[in-house]
Amino acid sequence: MITVQEAVEIIKTKVKDFGVEEIPLSEAMGRVLREDLFAERDFPPYHRVTMDGIALHYKSYAEGKRSFPIEGIAAAGSPIKTLQDSSACFEVMTGSILPEGTDTVIRYEDLNIKEGTAQLLVDKVKEGQNIHYKGEDRKAGSLVTKQGRRLSAAEIGVAATIGKAKIKVSKLPKAMIISTGDELVEIHEKPLAHQIRRSNVHRLKATLSGLGLPVDTHHLNDDMEEILANLSEFINKYDVLVLSGGVSKGKFDFLPEALEKLGVQKLFHKIKQRPGKPFWFGEAPNGCLVFALPGNPVSSFLCTHRYFIPWLEQSLALPPEKNATALLKSDFFFKPDLTYFLQVKINYNADGQILAEPVVGHGSGDLANLVDADAFLQLPRGRNEFKQGEAFPLFFYR
Repeated sequence: MITVQEAVEIIKTKVKDFGVEEIPLSEAMGRVLREDLFAERDFPPYHRVTMDGIALHYKSYAEGKRSFPIEGIAAAGSPIKTLQDSSACFEVMTGSILPEGTDTVIRYEDLNIKEGTAQLLVDKVKEGQNIHYKGEDRKAGSLVTKQGRRLSAAEIGVAATIGKAKIKVSKLPKAMIISTGDELVEIHEKPLAHQIRRSNVHRLKATLSGLGLPVDTHHLNDDMEEILANLSEFINKYDVLVLSGGVSKGKFDFLPEALEKLGVQKLFHKIKQRPGKPFWFGEAPNGCLVFALPGNPVSSFLCTHRYFIPWLEQSLALPPEKNATALLKSDFFFKPDLTYFLQVKINYNADGQILAEPVVGHGSGDLANLVDADAFLQLPRGRNEFKQGEAFPLFFYR
């Protein structure tokens, strides 16, 4: 049995680059960027008006003029206009190009426009006000965003601005989630007294789909021949398998033996933690990785967030995430010499610190308790008492 940190380090050695692909920008939300994005031209590409109103030459105002004849209108999307008379003005719309010969914009709210003349209603006007200057945000050719970040709406907007109809992103691994156990039935079925519905596979699929990873699913009964035949096929078809159940010491927990028969190298089995102690991790000769998670729902959920997601994100070229820490909101006691992942509800104090309130359920089979909590707080081995106000690593799942 190994420690949590040893498990993390072993899994880290199996981080893999699955390559790069170019996809339409419309499909890139949530994917990981694999090219630097540079400004195609200045941001903004011209002196941009930021308020509806008039544009004038500030010198005329400074010389005492407060009434300005209107020469014309500059609308957003129209070519640049030129002010012919420096004592006059142009009506301008938000987003339009600042007319040549003008250098200051006054909003409509500060004007009285009558019979083609704009009369100022304010005493103070600042030279250059209400103008977004050309190249003020970024100069042409400058780096806007580096590769190796998950694409949000912000990056999508920038990519569209610089004309990236297609964009390079990390290729996703082919993944399958496999549930095991004769006691499981489909969610649309009414279970008998000795059965339960398949929930882990849906919880895992929802988690990974939320990260942009499409996954296939399958179910295996507790039958060695069925397990061997199917796993043999899946190992050769997928880059990673996530299994749920069948890895403990029960008489029908066939997975460790089946994986060994198929030549999958066991890299570890069992971690000094609760929940999720029976977690099994290995690699097939062709490079397919196998994350065999315990069948108890809280255990499989914790192992997905603590181990699989960091592996996936680093394989997609995201930097290792710096986990937040939270302050324990009340004393907690845990006796076994294991790292304990405590389910907690999150709040914040007046200083902006994260507070973690223990949400104690009824063990790793209490999947309903996950609904009441927001995250796991990692409590270290080697001690029994954890005091209010102590800070520990936090793993959000909400």
